[in-house]
Amino acid sequence: MKITIHRGINQIGGCITEIATEKARIIIDLGQNLPDNDGNNFDPFDSKDAIEKLCNGVDAIFYTHYHGDHFGHFHSVPDNVKQYIGATAQKIALRKYKQLSLIPDKKAEMERAMEKIRKMLTFTDRNTINIGDIKIKPFFVSHSAYDSYMFIIEAQGKRIVHTGDFRDHGFLSKNFYKFIDACVLSRGKVDLLITEGTMLSRLDEPVKTEGQIQSDAQELMKKYKNVFVLCSSTDLERLAGFKKSVRLFKNRLLVGDGFQKDILKIFTDEAAPKSQVWNFGKVYDFCKTNEKLVKKMIDNGFCMFIRPTQKFEDYLNFLMPKLNPDKTVLIYSMWKEYVNPANKAHRKENYLELLSRFASVEELHTSGHASPKCLARVCNKINPAIGIIPIHSEYSENFKSLPLMENMREKIFTTSQNISDIKLIINK
Repeated sequence: MKITIHRGINQIGGCITEIATEKARIIIDLGQNLPDNDGNNFDPFDSKDAIEKLCNGVDAIFYTHYHGDHFGHFHSVPDNVKQYIGATAQKIALRKYKQLSLIPDKKAEMERAMEKIRKMLTFTDRNTINIGDIKIKPFFVSHSAYDSYMFIIEAQGKRIVHTGDFRDHGFLSKNFYKFIDACVLSRGKVDLLITEGTMLSRLDEPVKTEGQIQSDAQELMKKYKNVFVLCSSTDLERLAGFKKSVRLFKNRLLVGDGFQKDILKIFTDEAAPKSQVWNFGKVYDFCKTNEKLVKKMIDNGFCMFIRPTQKFEDYLNFLMPKLNPDKTVLIYSMWKEYVNPANKAHRKENYLELLSRFASVEELHTSGHASPKCLARVCNKINPAIGIIPIHSEYSENFKSLPLMENMREKIFTTSQNISDIKLIINK
């Protein structure tokens, strides 16, 4: 068996992992590099020729979720290579690219991308897919992208866990460690653990649960009648926390635009049958000419999901003069470094401009990724026989500083080597 970490060992995003036997080859995630502050991503795979070369001889690609740093190069994959994604994730990705097709000069490109997504094969939780002599079984996990998956891969007598992006502090990760016991460890030993390590660069950062975020949102909504929220438009758990908070206040409205409304409908259709927590109910599509809606918002208050776009700039220009500034707040619910003026590598000027419009701004956020404590607990619990390969991290070497069992520190691999009949290639 050969495992190639094409990239991810020393960077967050742009993940590409290949697992190959003599009979089959699969890739897990085909992500774009994250862009810098100027929007440049300096990605050597960002061309059709590069992706075609990478995919030559590959039988299938499996995506853990639809975030661009895991999914972004799907549109360049040759048609003869199967691409798999979660069934709900496919619907979310389609709606996202439909929205992107509204960007001037992007329509044709986005329509081609949508056609690629429509042709993708889908999988669901715990249903095994066979690619040659490789078995891939997906397991649903909590992440800031709904319908995210961890994979258990079995081939040539080896069991490999590829975690994708995951966490234990989301609403949907309530029974996460019981799941590991029941679905991972009860089926036999794990040989290799390929795990994300995003928060290894933030070892001391406190991590709130999504439940705590929801409680904090309720307190802010007691203080402020008019609540604008800047958060990920496709993060089911975060959006549901704000929804539940605003529903506690009689007659307050949940507002977005057509895109956000459609995403919330997908969540309601797909997730609410499992729990009404995910039923978003009535969501209003904001329109300046809808005088009845505007009056209700002003009279009763609201929670409105916004984005840093020209459309929402226009909405704010219309709404803000009509609102009491003492009763109005922007809740910023994304990574703090995007709005840190000193962070030249990650700051987003359009986010900073949006925040500057509000007299009151409250930061309310938690990571979509596993905390260092969670990473250590997962590693110790799974205790892979051969070792651990950290990916999706700028500081993979920090794994050795986690509170791991002593024997495990020697089994953290960040360089190429041959181990137990596995040829491990790690590109840096």
